[in-house]
Amino acid sequence: MEKRLFVGNLPHSIGESELEAAFGDHGTVIGAVVVRDRETGRSRGFGFIEMETDEMAEAAQGAMDGFEFDGRRIRVSEAQPKNEVQRRSDFGERW
Repeated sequence: MEKRLFVGNLPHSIGESELEAAFGDHGTVIGAVVVRDRETGRSRGFGFIEMETDEMAEAAQGAMDGFEFDGRRIRVSEAQPKNEVQRRSDFGERW
């Protein structure tokens, strides 16, 4: 079963191919996405990696969390499903 990882604090210069290559050393990468700003096309500094198995994802997370990419230490954690992510401004719940 595939497992998705969140990768934060990415350098703005990194692309999907570099991200995939870095994680490929730790297992089979199904896909890599660097999230970009809609208007400028510039990286927003985070992305996602999908690994083939849970074991590969755990190995990649352990090896890559804190790894230095172009002078920035990246953060790697298990990605949360979209429906479980809390919004920063959830006014509907307050009023």
